[in-house]
Amino acid sequence: QVRLVESGGGLVQTGGSLRLSCAASGIIFNTNVMGWFRQAPGKQRELVAQITTADFTNYADSVKGRFTISRDNAKITVDLQMNSLKPEDTAVYYCNYRTTAGGDYWGKGTLVTVSS
Repeated sequence: QVRLVESGGGLVQTGGSLRLSCAASGIIFNTNVMGWFRQAPGKQRELVAQITTADFTNYADSVKGRFTISRDNAKITVDLQMNSLKPEDTAVYYCNYRTTAGGDYWGKGTLVTVSS
């Protein structure tokens, strides 16, 4: 089992920045993909960004150029630096951990609110 704990959410004004962090513990696979998803009220959960153990990254078009995902394989953490935040970035952000064996694990989420 993999346990994910997120931190770093909060309230920020339009144009501001926040940094989300997620730490994984438990049974850790050498090859995995860590990422961030978000879910706004009344909307489906959507991908924000992902990063592989080889540091390949994938971003949603809506955050390209504003958000940066990074990871520390030794500490088993993944961070999301969010700059130039917009009100439409308001959502609960979830950390995700996927393994090549088909495991799919989620954190409990952290709320990000961007005020206009």
